[in-house]
Amino acid sequence: MNIFLWILQVLLALHTGIGAGWKIVNSEASIPTLSALPHSVWLLLIPLELLCAIGLVIPALVPSLGWMVPLAAIAVAVEMLMFSGLHLRAGAEENGPMFYWLGVAAVCAVIALGRLFVARL
Repeated sequence: MNIFLWILQVLLALHTGIGAGWKIVNSEASIPTLSALPHSVWLLLIPLELLCAIGLVIPALVPSLGWMVPLAAIAVAVEMLMFSGLHLRAGAEENGPMFYWLGVAAVCAVIALGRLFVARL
């Protein structure tokens, strides 16, 4: 289980880091249902995502920071649920992005619950 969680953590860290980079070069208006986000919130998500990406993998170098993994996973899950909520609120007919965000939130839940209750670092 520990190896499985590490694989998920590394993949989620890559996903989150790439997402932060994507936010640097794209605005919230590039996804119509997210245009309700203020630009300042969009910009604040960049350092948050970078911190989460680091928090997911830093325990590989500093095992005493293992408490960061569930915290980072929960933060990414909250972001994905926020995006899904904005998508629903906008009444968009295309639900592909929402299912993607919910899938990422599910992976975050597996990591957080796995690290909290099953395979602690």
